[in-house]
Amino acid sequence: MTILNKIFYLCRVPISLFAACSALTGFFLAPSFEPVTMVLLAAGALLLAAGASALNQYQERDIDALMERTRLRPLPAGTMAPRTALILSALLLASGTILLGMIGAVVTALGAFTVLWYNGLYTRLKRTTAFAAVPGALVGSLLPVMGWAAGGGDLADPRIFALALLFFLWQIPHFWLLLLRNASQYEKAGLPTLTSIIPQDLLSRLTLLWIASAAVASLAMPLFGIVRSPYAYTPLVILALWISGSGLGIIKRSAAAAALHPAFRRINIFILLFMLLAVFDRFLSRG
Repeated sequence: MTILNKIFYLCRVPISLFAACSALTGFFLAPSFEPVTMVLLAAGALLLAAGASALNQYQERDIDALMERTRLRPLPAGTMAPRTALILSALLLASGTILLGMIGAVVTALGAFTVLWYNGLYTRLKRTTAFAAVPGALVGSLLPVMGWAAGGGDLADPRIFALALLFFLWQIPHFWLLLLRNASQYEKAGLPTLTSIIPQDLLSRLTLLWIASAAVASLAMPLFGIVRSPYAYTPLVILALWISGSGLGIIKRSAAAAALHPAFRRINIFILLFMLLAVFDRFLSRG
């Protein structure tokens, strides 16, 4: 494994890129648009997410070594020294913070709070409670808020609350579908899991309820002015119906296991398509 590959897996680049896209979504929906601010926000959010990921893997290297899905990561595999990962994490976090600092104090504070919540609280809660995903979902909901603030948006504006709520609702099924797929590995690693206290059939139904809640929240976006163009209404309805229907497979006892991976992939596609639709709609509205 080359050094670039090690850094790629340590920083979980696809997830870090998603974090940057989430922040940019809030930015594009905000009142003002400055290209320089956009670049600073994208780079800052990307570096901050990469640094938080590297720090998380440093914190959980003992757990990662016990799970099949994570044992080949650089730290548990022994291809990178923990000290190297910690230094790289510090450099990435510092760089991201500096870039966000060039935008403003509010954006910097939101970025720092997100890292503290993720690495300081959520990462620790995973070892003590099976419900860590609920407070952990706050991390994803703060990213578009950070972008909104960078674009001059008022943090008391109901629109950003609605958008943050959608991202919060999306993250719960994202986490729980991952849990349902890998419950035995989490239990082997000694982590508390919902599957050990809630029957899997019931947990699948609860997950479907969260998926449906995210779909309903997306349909409410026109009420808050997040989606304005009539051309976006039909795709929005189709997207909400698609993700709701796609989630039905996880509650069928005979198909639950086979449906978990597609459902996990689709819930992530759902939020990506929503972001694209919302940004496209904003450009249509401005045009």
